[in-house]
Parts: sequence; structure tokens; C-alpha cells
Amino acid sequence: MTGWRKIGPDPAILRWSQAAHPLAVAALAESAEPLRCGGTWAVGLDLLPNAADGSVAGVALPWQVLGLTPQPLHRAQLSTVHPGYPQPSPDETEAAYGFRLRRDSAHLDGLLAVGPGKRRMVREPHAWILGLPLTTSPAAPLVVWEGSHRLMQAALARAFAGHAPESWGEVDITEAYQAARADVFRSCRRVELPGRPGEAVVMHRHLIHGVAPWSAAATAPPEGRIVAYFRPLMASVADWMVPAQPGDF
Repeated sequence: MTGWRKIGPDPAILRWSQAAHPLAVAALAESAEPLRCGGTWAVGLDLLPNAADGSVAGVALPWQVLGLTPQPLHRAQLSTVHPGYPQPSPDETEAAYGFRLRRDSAHLDGLLAVGPGKRRMVREPHAWILGLPLTTSPAAPLVVWEGSHRLMQAALARAFAGHAPESWGEVDITEAYQAARADVFRSCRRVELPGRPGEAVVMHRHLIHGVAPWSAAATAPPEGRIVAYFRPLMASVADWMVPAQPGDF
């Protein structure tokens, strides 16, 4: 179980990506959100004007091809990277910038930094992560650590032990998360996953992943390297903690 699977190229995924691309470019151009990482990254949260069933401009999201059960979706994130990513930024500490540069800003989705101490808690439990490239570029690819979802599951189960499941979203898991992520770096294989329209990547919700720095030789279209991401929310952290079944990833 690697924790991820790549699908395609497939004509149904390509039709969706081609329909989404001009809408994504327009939405990014109209967005008032400032670029991060020294002007090299647009976070693009909830920017794609897709319908709740995932369709864009009347083109259906091919759920069956993706191997996913249809469910209501949010507007997709349009994570967009530009040449030179990452650059130093006043929004990040030197340590955070170094981690982005050397460790691809590796993280677990769903955790938020809560309070003045920025303690990590699971506040956005989601079912899975689906990435759909909208441009063709090998630049700054998605990075995953194979098998990291199993290490994270075990570490979080230990952190939640002794707490009532309904309170797990309030449990401070900062130290457990950081220690488990360090273990991931020591024991899991780092894999770069560049993509192109017509392909998709589905990731387990507990998989550690990030974005590689833009290499000097990499190129991309003027709008940058765009990937649309869906992360449908689950009802509770307890549901989020249920391990995937064998063969799921």
C-alpha cells in the first residue's frame, strides 16, 4: 500500500481538464489573494467554479474512471506555481522557508495551526485528496512519501488514545505529528509525481506530501503549473481516522 495511485492518461479526464483550464486561468487572474513565497505560489483555495458534482462547463468529472464514489464537492483549489518557487517571504520564518526548500514543505492535510501557539489540530477531516493537472509542465511536481499514511495513522491513534472520539478535533497533536513526520523522512521513499492534463492522482487522506522546488531547467506555460485539488470533508475526525481497506491505495 503506497498511499497513492495515478490514473490515466484517460480521454474523460482530459475532457474535464480542458474544460476546467480556461475557467481556472480566469479565476486566478481575477483573484485578489496575494501570491505567496515571494510571488511564486498562488494557493487558489475554492477558486474553480465547478458544480457540486465536480462538473465544469457541463463536462462531468469522471468518477468511475477515477475509482471514487460520487459525493458533493467544494470548489476546487487551484494550486499554481511559478518559476523560481520557492522564494523567501516575510510571511514565513527562515526555518519555514528552509523546510519548504529542503523538505518540499511536506505536510498532512486537514491539520490547522490553532491559537497563538499555533498548535496542530485536525480541524478539516477529509475523505481523500484528488489532484488533476490543468497544465503540462514537469516543474515543481507533487511529492509523496510512499507508505507514510500508515506511519501517520499509527502515530495519531496513539495521540488520540485516552480521549473521547468526539473530542479528537480539540486534541493537540503537534509533537506526535512532528515526530511521525521525521520518522517518515527516515523510512519512506520520496517520489516525485509530475502530471499532465488527462491524468489524475488520488492520495490517501493521511499521506505526507508536498511540492518540490522549481528546478532551473523546468518550464511551464505563462499561467504557471496549475493543479486542481479536491478534498471532500468527512463528518468527524473519528471517521477520518478509520484506516483504508487493503487495496484502496
